[in-house]
Amino acid sequence: MNYTLQHIISTLDIKNQENFPDFNVDNISIDSRSLQNNSGTLFFALKGNNHDGHQFIEQLIKKGVAFFVVEYIPNHLKNKAHFIVVKNTLKALQKTAIYYRNLFQFPTIGITGSNGKTIVKEWLNFLLSPNFNIVRSPKSYNSQVGVPLSIFGINENHNLGIFEAGISQKGEMEKLQEIIQPTIGVFTHLSSAHDESFANLDEKIKEKTALFKKCEVVLLEKNAEVEKYISSPIITWSFDNNKADYFLSKNTKSNKLTEIEITGKNLDFKVSIPFNDEASIKNATTCIIAMLYLKYEIKDIQERIQQLYPIELRLQAKKGINNCLLIDDSYSSDYQSLQIALDFLEQQKLHSKKTIILSDVFQGGLPLNELYQKVASAIQNNKIDRVIAIGETISGYLNELPNVISFPNTNDFLKQFNLNSFENETILIKGARNFYFDEIVVVLEEKNHETVLEINLDALSHNLNFYKSKLSPKTKIMVMVKAFGYGNGGYEIAKLLEHNNVDYLGVAFADEGISLRKAGIKIPIMVLNPENSSFHAMIAYDLEPEIYSLTGLEAFLKVAKQQNITSYPIHLKVDTGMHRLGFESHELPELKKLLKNNNFIEVKSVFSHLAASDDITFKEFTELQFNRFEKFYNELISVLQKKPIRHILNTSGIFNYPHYQMEMARLGIGLYGAGNSDNENKNLQNVSTLKSIISQIRTVENGESIGYSRKYLVKEKMKVATIPIGYADGIRRGWGNGVGYILIHNQKAPILGNICMDMLMVDVTSINCNPGDEVIIFGEQLTVNEIAEKTNTISYEILTGISQRVKRVFYKN
Repeated sequence: MNYTLQHIISTLDIKNQENFPDFNVDNISIDSRSLQNNSGTLFFALKGNNHDGHQFIEQLIKKGVAFFVVEYIPNHLKNKAHFIVVKNTLKALQKTAIYYRNLFQFPTIGITGSNGKTIVKEWLNFLLSPNFNIVRSPKSYNSQVGVPLSIFGINENHNLGIFEAGISQKGEMEKLQEIIQPTIGVFTHLSSAHDESFANLDEKIKEKTALFKKCEVVLLEKNAEVEKYISSPIITWSFDNNKADYFLSKNTKSNKLTEIEITGKNLDFKVSIPFNDEASIKNATTCIIAMLYLKYEIKDIQERIQQLYPIELRLQAKKGINNCLLIDDSYSSDYQSLQIALDFLEQQKLHSKKTIILSDVFQGGLPLNELYQKVASAIQNNKIDRVIAIGETISGYLNELPNVISFPNTNDFLKQFNLNSFENETILIKGARNFYFDEIVVVLEEKNHETVLEINLDALSHNLNFYKSKLSPKTKIMVMVKAFGYGNGGYEIAKLLEHNNVDYLGVAFADEGISLRKAGIKIPIMVLNPENSSFHAMIAYDLEPEIYSLTGLEAFLKVAKQQNITSYPIHLKVDTGMHRLGFESHELPELKKLLKNNNFIEVKSVFSHLAASDDITFKEFTELQFNRFEKFYNELISVLQKKPIRHILNTSGIFNYPHYQMEMARLGIGLYGAGNSDNENKNLQNVSTLKSIISQIRTVENGESIGYSRKYLVKEKMKVATIPIGYADGIRRGWGNGVGYILIHNQKAPILGNICMDMLMVDVTSINCNPGDEVIIFGEQLTVNEIAEKTNTISYEILTGISQRVKRVFYKN
């Protein structure tokens, strides 16, 4: 569907009266970092508590973007582009989406609830796509921003929409209802997510059900608390309430098969569902009820439901063979999600060489030549070096691109292609489910592990933005990635931070910085504990040393003179009360002598470290540190040619003392989701989830013992599961012997006896579980802060202690 700038302008309340030239809008963008931004882009500069898109307008102009929707025009950019000034750019984006949605008239399924929205959306798309040209939300784009962006994926050939809507506070759903305009409502499940944002449960339900105010029907599991807020006709189902429109019973056939019988509305039939967990059974049932409402034949429902499959909702970055990085998106292939995946590829790329393995692309209704022209353009915009096209259709449309290799199917690719030719490159693997690209991931992945540490990159970005929101936009930020990113990962996290335009990275030792440089990180890196012997290597890799002593400064000056270097950036550390490292006040005269008229170095920053910023009972001492620092700095600058950057705030300093932010602040443990107080933590999102599986389950009789040294004696027959993770993986032995627990199906399984080097044992007597089931060692429900408190340590030690033999998987929702 073609639409022009003038059409959009007509829907907005514009504050300026510029005569805007018209142009066809090819792309709506809110992300300045996307390589899809070009001369056909209309950019909305969103401004929130933690971000301001106006800061990136200048670099977008350099990319060729000429049209912007803004809340203000940056002074130095007036007359350099066309600016549509509005009061609120988010509302303008939403109004634009409403305008665009109103260009189309077709039935739309609107999905909300606390859990299961994305699964139900993806399964409905799979089940209904043989009969409809469907447009749906890409990934889990269900927010105040995600829903409008989803709407722009509609074209004139779509005849069914499936969109999910998520809310986190009161007043949001009404806006999403106007944008989605659902005719069929689906309510998936109600849980405690975001309870803190609502006065009570009734307020939360009332807000969620606002999505359905104009629906012809709403489908949901029978729930009187929810139903009382829905004015539209309702169709309900239930496994335990026979007053529902459809009453169901279930019979577990095997570990991977459940048979349910559905009775109601003059129907009585059975369906086999290829799952046995409660959540999947309920999500599948929701899909069945939707198909019944849409008047599908029973035999079609039975046949298609049996083909349902697990949905991977996340883009994942994994280590591949031959030093490759894999971006795993092997379960869907449509144009909107391709754009998202390409942006993630650019964000996470470890190597400059980029390859995409791509199946036939599906975008309901678009003519194939138009669709693949868009695909080809996206690939070229992202400067992909090699394209491996798999599928009968795609092979015929992308052959004109350079470096395209085609295969009719996945099996032929795996048989014919030399997989060892993948080396030192970043590979995006993106394919529709029926192409079985997960088989490609298996052979290209470095190796499979039963124990993994999953790193949520969205949560990292959220935490970064939270701390940035405490600072002035002009204040620089240094982020600590030392100790392998506090145990989470090195270059992967550094890539994300570079993508988010942080000013500095901080590492402990030179070899950490060298690894990041070799991985392609280009932003400034400061080395906090440089050894004198590493100065030559640091200069070779453009790393900036922290200098904290006269001997260290003299040693670095000697190297700089030998190499005839001028104005090399260094950072001076001052001891104001931590008494760990740093220049002391009595050394100031000698320091000034060394720095005066010294052209070999440039003092880039002067800083100190707060000893107790996390504990406001030491506020008086912290204030003393600030005063000592200012006094030292003011004396020091008398011999310098310009004023260096000042920084003293660490993570808790940013939270508790933002008025001392100076020119830069340093963010550490808070980025990784572990603040130093309850008030701080409630603003952060969990980043790291340590997972494993059940290796074996056994029954142990009364009088027997479990583990080394017979530390646990069985008092009555119990069921015991063995988990393949131990103290060599970083699980503290103090977490054993009944002190700690793990989670299996969200239930606590106490740890029995001593934790072994590679294993631990847990009590699963009251838990319905099987070998191979997933377990959570720590994560959102069982936090590192809880483990730290119970083992008398700190969250830093828990995170940094996770062995590098534990595989890291980085993902983005």
